Amino acid sequence: GPCTECSCSSGKETDKDTSNTKKKENGDRSFIPKIFFGTRTHKQISQITRELKRTVHSSVPMTILSSRDYTCIHPVVSTSGSNRNEMCVELLEGKHGKSCLYYHGVHKLIEHHALQSAHRMYQAWDIEDLVSLGKKLRACAYFAARELMVGADIVFCPYNYLLDPQIRESMEINLKGQVVILDEAHNIEDSARESVSYSVTESQLRAAREELDFMVNNNIRQKDHGPLRAVCCSL
Repeated sequence: GPCTECSCSSGKETDKDTSNTKKKENGDRSFIPKIFFGTRTHKQISQITRELKRTVHSSVPMTILSSRDYTCIHPVVSTSGSNRNEMCVELLEGKHGKSCLYYHGVHKLIEHHALQSAHRMYQAWDIEDLVSLGKKLRACAYFAARELMVGADIVFCPYNYLLDPQIRESMEINLKGQVVILDEAHNIEDSARESVSYSVTESQLRAAREELDFMVNNNIRQKDHGPLRAVCCSL
C-alpha cells in the first residue's frame, strides 16, 4: 500500500513523479552519460585500467579505443608498417577478391564479454588482454573495441580521439551530454597542435610541384592549380 511519508499517501504526484511516469508510459529510459577518459599515451591507459581493476568498480562495462597499430591481428596487415589503415579498408571492401575473416569474427569477442558480465566474472581489461583474446578467438580486437563502446560506461582513449573532429566522426563519438576527463590536461595544447599539423618531405613537395606544372602547362584548371604550384615553389 501507499506509504505515509511522501506525496503518494495522499494520492498526489509531484512534478518529478509525473515526469517519471510519462517516461515509463512512453517507454523512454533516463539518459545515463558515458565517461570518456582521455590520456596522452596508450601506456597511460594501461596504467589506469590496471588501477581500475584494483577498485570495486572493476566490473563496470568499459572499452579502449585504439588504432590498428595496437589492435590489428591480421598476419599480413599487422606487419605491413605504415599503410595498415589502407590495407584494412581494402580487405573490408573485398578488393582483389579477399576479405578479413577476423572482422567477421567480431561477434565472438562481444559475446565473450557479455557472457563474462552475465556470470559476474567481468573485470577491467587492457589492450593487450583484448588482442590476446582476439588472437585466441580469431576475432578483430580493433572493431570489437568500437562495438563495445555502445554498452560501455567508461571509454578510454588517447586525447586526439576527443579533440580531433575527423577522428570523432569516424569513431562515431558524440560528446554531447557526456562526462569528459582529461588526464594530465596540461598536455592538451601540444596534442591540439599535432592534430591540426601535417608533415611533408622535400621529395613530396617536388613531386607535387611537377604534377602541378603538368596541370598548368596543359591548361587543366589553371586558376586552381596555379596558386597551388606557387605555394609549393615558395616552400
